[in-house]
Amino acid sequence: MNLDALYSELTLKTKAKLALVVLDGLGDLATKEQGYLTPLEAAHTPNLDRLSQDSAQGRMIPVAPGITPGSGPGHLGLFGYDPLEFQVGRGVIEALGLGVELQPGDVCARANFATLDAQGIVTDRRAGRIATEVCEKLCAKLSAKIKRIGDTQIIIKPGKEHRFVVVFRGKGLAGPLTDADPNREGFATPPVKPRDPKNLKQKKMAKLIADFYSAALPILAREKPANGFLMRGIAHQPEIPRFEERYWLKPACLAVYPMYKGLAQLVGMVKIEGPQTIKEQFERYLAEYDNYDFFFIHYKYTDKYGEDGNFAAKKKAIEDFDAALPILLKKKPDVLAITGDHSTPCALKGHSWHPQPVLLHSACSGSDKLARFTDTGANIGSLGIFPAKFLIRLMQANARMFDKFGA
Repeated sequence: MNLDALYSELTLKTKAKLALVVLDGLGDLATKEQGYLTPLEAAHTPNLDRLSQDSAQGRMIPVAPGITPGSGPGHLGLFGYDPLEFQVGRGVIEALGLGVELQPGDVCARANFATLDAQGIVTDRRAGRIATEVCEKLCAKLSAKIKRIGDTQIIIKPGKEHRFVVVFRGKGLAGPLTDADPNREGFATPPVKPRDPKNLKQKKMAKLIADFYSAALPILAREKPANGFLMRGIAHQPEIPRFEERYWLKPACLAVYPMYKGLAQLVGMVKIEGPQTIKEQFERYLAEYDNYDFFFIHYKYTDKYGEDGNFAAKKKAIEDFDAALPILLKKKPDVLAITGDHSTPCALKGHSWHPQPVLLHSACSGSDKLARFTDTGANIGSLGIFPAKFLIRLMQANARMFDKFGA
């Protein structure tokens, strides 16, 4: 029997409240340079410590052993969708999060403003993390001068800091394409290519991207530091089963960055706008508590500082999160999971394949008798090491949402 079909057959409707709190890129490595501590282990987290004493812990593999996930696969796994089965381009996710009403056939690309040297070599993939206001100005400049390429409409939307989205709207287009991003400094931007060399729609799309670069780069040439850009996640929107139909839970999303709002919308979560800090997100959770069954709450800064290789800042971000946690616990959900979508070790300055820690708290979780929530402690927790796609099922089980299987 198909496993998802079995879960659906066993699912019971309850009045339980579930919350999935994601500290993006939470997982890390205990290296000699960091005193053999991860940021989570070095952080002062009295509220997480108290919670851990009545919780189960473990580690999760976001996709498969050795595979480093992007944020899209990392979160889809947490939402219970096998990221190998449901592959979504990052551009689609970002476009949805920015409020773009996508039409059938639209192809989306997620882009970063970047710094290029005179030879076109990428010297900073994020252009020094320019301010959002600068990003908006540059996007407006591009939009004013590039409205169409041939028979294709070009839609450019600014995001947070250095991020923006380009939507290509026309006939005969399709993704996915390879990335126009070397994924590290010191290399030139590679040309995009069709994932399927025989697909004529992908070939047309690859030519469009090349033409867009030819039109856009001269417009940015005199800008500092954002005189170039990178594009990745170039794809069209796939069909994905709705979260509420799949789990019998009415879901809501509390996220600040557009990409994570887009991921939530992709599976049918209601996007709650307004909150800009983790404190405000938790306060809004209290206000919306009676309106939804499932809350996805996203915290970005652990990932941001991990990518910067800034151990002290990642540690401080965890402490800031911990200081706000009592707000959420004023209306403790029946099931609470706290984890990351992947690991972003400071030593690697990027996402990695290492399993991320997870804490699961409910009346049924029991206690692993661990005084703290840490990467090392999670290794010996009762949840063990398991694929992230099963977290939502464990949350449902802890909410007593499954009937008994078999006689």
